[in-house]
Amino acid sequence: MTATHSTSDLAAIVRAFPLLGRFQEARPHGSGHINDTYAITMDQAGTPVRYVLQRINHHVFKQVPALMENVERVTSHATRRAAESQQADAARRSLTLVRALDGLPYHRDPQGGWWRCYLFIEHARTYDVVETPRQAAAAARAFGEFQRLLVDLPGQRLHETIPNFHHTRRRFDDFRRGLEQDAHNRAAQARAEIAFALERESLADALLAPQARGELPERVTHNDSKFNNVMLDDMTQAGLCVIDLDTVMPGLALYDFGDLVRSGTNGAAEDERDLSRVQARLAIFEALVEGYLSAARPFVTAAEIAHLTVAGHVITFEIGLRFLTDFLAGDTYFKIKRPRHNLDRAANQFALVRSLEAQRSAMEAIVRQQGAAG
Repeated sequence: MTATHSTSDLAAIVRAFPLLGRFQEARPHGSGHINDTYAITMDQAGTPVRYVLQRINHHVFKQVPALMENVERVTSHATRRAAESQQADAARRSLTLVRALDGLPYHRDPQGGWWRCYLFIEHARTYDVVETPRQAAAAARAFGEFQRLLVDLPGQRLHETIPNFHHTRRRFDDFRRGLEQDAHNRAAQARAEIAFALERESLADALLAPQARGELPERVTHNDSKFNNVMLDDMTQAGLCVIDLDTVMPGLALYDFGDLVRSGTNGAAEDERDLSRVQARLAIFEALVEGYLSAARPFVTAAEIAHLTVAGHVITFEIGLRFLTDFLAGDTYFKIKRPRHNLDRAANQFALVRSLEAQRSAMEAIVRQQGAAG
């Protein structure tokens, strides 16, 4: 637990929410790069009951009320749709937001911090690295189901919590500006990664160009669909609940599938420094395609299916660009645990792009076969 969020601080924040029982403990939870997340345990008449308490990083998400309006709309609609479909474990298939005592979906502490609270989903967990094709298929099915549940989300267009979040051309331009400025004199440490990025500039437009031509429709998407943002049931390993909804907003379905490929096929952690261990696993890719289409086939178009392979290339390249840009800028966005951490992450992602490129033909054959199976 950080000095900023002591046990007494967190106990005071908990009192802003209508949680029954006596505050027992708070433990850091999860492995996210952006927000501060805690598992809160309340003693309810002798029974420990857990909640998730999360401090939203308002330096990254500058319009928290708009973000929380998105979260509330999406979780309410997904919960209702899951219940109507009489899915097994419907109550565990979507996050349940706990409103603060003042009725708002968030609480502001005296220092200006923004906090939210969810019910804790028990008997399920997240994984940082895919261990089996079965896990990959389950996670991809969960994200496909998440998109499917939101196809008919009523009301106005969702807020863009981070404008142009997956605009790969803008991400490339940000990288180029950061390189030109080299504000922290770090470019010399990243020559190989910089050269790699410049050589693959065409990837910046690989999804944006067909979207501009009207070939790829806008949808409600998660936009941060890493493998560790879906909870798998402890017993069955079924994909249950998609979490970390800060970037749920308008986007391309392919952004979500691409990030599943990026985070799921890599057999190593995304900050692994031994790049020989960074390989895109073909069996995992095949499981991701099968799992995703098993849920998404009712609404995805032929053009979306045709771009599934390149989506993995684009998003892996984009995330590598973001890590590299943050390294050049002095590590201002992603949390780091060591010097050069963001550069290690960038090198890792670019190594994965190489592996994806080497297997592109095999992956496209899988997509054709799975797409035709529908």
